[in-house]
Amino acid sequence: MSAGTLPRPVTRFTDRTLTSLAIRAGLAAASRITVGCLTVVLPNGRKRVFGDPASERRAEFRVHDESVALRMILHGEVGMGEAYMDGLWSSPDLLALIELAALNRSALTFTKKWWRLPLEAPRLLLHRARRNTKDQARQNISAHYDLGNDFYRLFLDETMTYSSAVFASPDQSLADAQRNKYRLLAEGAGLAAGMHVLEIGSGWGGFALYAAGELGCRVTSITISAEQHALARERVREAGLEHLVDIQLRDYRDISGQYDAIVSIEMLEAVGAEYYTAYFEACDRALRPGGRFSLQVITFPDAAYETQRRGANWIQTYIFPGGLCPSLAVIEQSTHDTRLLIREARDFAPDYARTLRAWRTRFLENLPAVQAQGFDERFIRMWEYYLALCEGGFETGLVQVQQIVMEKGRGLDARVQATA
Repeated sequence: MSAGTLPRPVTRFTDRTLTSLAIRAGLAAASRITVGCLTVVLPNGRKRVFGDPASERRAEFRVHDESVALRMILHGEVGMGEAYMDGLWSSPDLLALIELAALNRSALTFTKKWWRLPLEAPRLLLHRARRNTKDQARQNISAHYDLGNDFYRLFLDETMTYSSAVFASPDQSLADAQRNKYRLLAEGAGLAAGMHVLEIGSGWGGFALYAAGELGCRVTSITISAEQHALARERVREAGLEHLVDIQLRDYRDISGQYDAIVSIEMLEAVGAEYYTAYFEACDRALRPGGRFSLQVITFPDAAYETQRRGANWIQTYIFPGGLCPSLAVIEQSTHDTRLLIREARDFAPDYARTLRAWRTRFLENLPAVQAQGFDERFIRMWEYYLALCEGGFETGLVQVQQIVMEKGRGLDARVQATA
């Protein structure tokens, strides 16, 4: 046997051995679940059932390639998502499986070992390189929001709103629930006719159209997404509201002037831990004394924030480069040197789960149109997984969404007021 032929059988043996060990470890983890019932279908058709067979909460994990086990052991939840993107596993009810995994998170989590660090290093370094400087923030936003306005039209409602709705009743339509969300944000900010409102993060212009068209406010709305900027301006022109709404391609760090109120809807998640203080200081400068700031933001529980900040999870890697969801404590800490005081906060995570369910349903119904726009099967699986993963997170309480109302104190900074 020549030296050149030696590595091949050794490599095959090593791969088989590692895969076999990974499968055993994966099945051992599944045997620890305490909530629900999990059925694992192996590539040979054999089924293994774990948990409580009598439970109404059931999920099925279909393994198409045994290498999925090794990916999960080596790369954790990122590997799980990547394996789904690559078609290595599936489920007849993806959401049910994600929820079952979330509810058994501690049982299914493999303790990190030293050997994982070099495997995670490239992903962590890439994530760190995506920190939201002015130039990088534009690239990060473009990677997600500039996929094309026609793509987002395929699953958003007629308001073109890409943030959680707030449902006033079980039978309310998604579009009306989005308008209800706008109303609540406007009420929190104390908006009234004639007020000049700053919106940080334009989206596709939905809130600006509401504030100007329904309430008679002047709106200056800023975004760093070229695609959103173009469509938002087009919608403003079509609505005949150019005299009231100014959509600007501008970074929040370049805000000038003062405004009667500020509204920002799910934009803070794109700021990053290094810039939270700069963001709230910019808001403080822009808001007149006594003015109100309505903020809608996805948050992590305080206990989970540091893990998210230090790592680079699947969503940060594939969906929102540079993204980071703050916790309520972090938001409060970031306003410490401003005159912004939190007056109220309201969590409505179940509404986001319902919003995401509607988006995922429409996305899957429009797959031929998604493919016609040039997106391949891996992209489609990535987005299906993303929408289901988020829905499961809000449904099981791993993630929250808040509407927070802040008010700028008159004359004194927040630290003085807090002790007065």
